[in-house]
Amino acid sequence: MSLFKQEPIIFDVPDADIRYFPGFFDAESATAMFDELMRTIPWQQDDITVFGKTHPQPRLTALFGNDGKPYSYSNLTMQPHPWILLLQKIRYKIAEVCDTDFTSVLLNLYRDGKDSNGWHADNEKELGQNPVIASLSFGAARSFQLKHNTNNSQRLNLTLEHGSLLLMQGTTQHCWKHQIPKTAKPVGPRINLTFRVIV
Repeated sequence: MSLFKQEPIIFDVPDADIRYFPGFFDAESATAMFDELMRTIPWQQDDITVFGKTHPQPRLTALFGNDGKPYSYSNLTMQPHPWILLLQKIRYKIAEVCDTDFTSVLLNLYRDGKDSNGWHADNEKELGQNPVIASLSFGAARSFQLKHNTNNSQRLNLTLEHGSLLLMQGTTQHCWKHQIPKTAKPVGPRINLTFRVIV
């Protein structure tokens, strides 16, 4: 498993600390990990409730973590699977650049451009104050959009590429929202791993 040691792209935006590491894993390693995750993860599709309406999530998910601690969002509570070796190795590599001992990872599988994740912030109470969110992408590149909660002029539109890492920390989750929008373009599957600390 090869890790590139390179300086991140740091975005100069207010009320946030957002850093992007393109090529965090080289293409060969990233493809091998993508293939293993597609094959071995027990993907599930849960119902979520948003604005009083319940519907199937437009993506597949899985949760892995320490000590059986659940994670809740959108009136859904997920129970974690025990860590597997590949996710442990990835966790340790990410910890090298953000000095955080992550306790869980939420995996998302976007099967095609119809799968998405609407505007939200990772600000659930079990993530604590100013959570560090490390988002690793494998597979098809997808647009990742961010907008400030109160300053409409502050927006970012990033392309999260195969093998890349996005770090969101500081007050980002309190002051910004983010989404993976649907796209009509023909895109292949994408796996996203979002590492976090559940307190």
